[in-house]
Amino acid sequence: MKYNIQLRFNTSKDWAKYIVDHFDGFLQDHADCERKASSMAMSFVAKCPDKQDIIPDLIETALEELVHFKQVYELMIERGVVLKQNIEQDLYIKRLIELCRSGKDDRLLDRMIVAAVVEARGAERFRLVAEELKDPMLKDFYETLWISEHKHSDIFLRLAERYYAEGAINERLEWFLDKEAEICSALPNRAALH
Repeated sequence: MKYNIQLRFNTSKDWAKYIVDHFDGFLQDHADCERKASSMAMSFVAKCPDKQDIIPDLIETALEELVHFKQVYELMIERGVVLKQNIEQDLYIKRLIELCRSGKDDRLLDRMIVAAVVEARGAERFRLVAEELKDPMLKDFYETLWISEHKHSDIFLRLAERYYAEGAINERLEWFLDKEAEICSALPNRAALH
């Protein structure tokens, strides 16, 4: 099955303008997001060692996110921006995870769907940043990133297909897309991806 997540809330151009005006702070948050995304992919490996057929894809995703972190970090160094001392809690992610069901099988499906939706939101926002940036090198970088993030949203849903029925995946995906729209629409503009 081919997935193409259609988000139910469209981030405004004002958000992208705010990000470009506060770009160094955004880079700090972006670096944190890439580190957390790599860790999240590896957490699936740690929690599902018995699901050997998905582990190579999860490792590949974790490595790709780590490469993105390295690329963002290099941009930060060029601009004289340092990493934050502490990684701040991302309330957007926290609220989505709080919606995940308990029970090993239900929770795994929900966490995979949350990962897919978060990647779709990242793709949407990286595209908006790319459109707003004037610097050609930065514009190219964020265009490349939004394509990669879009691909990651499909990866998590395809991995879920190995263990869950298409109907179960679609039902939870639809539910999470509604909830994600509510959460995302209430987020204030700040120098952060979410």
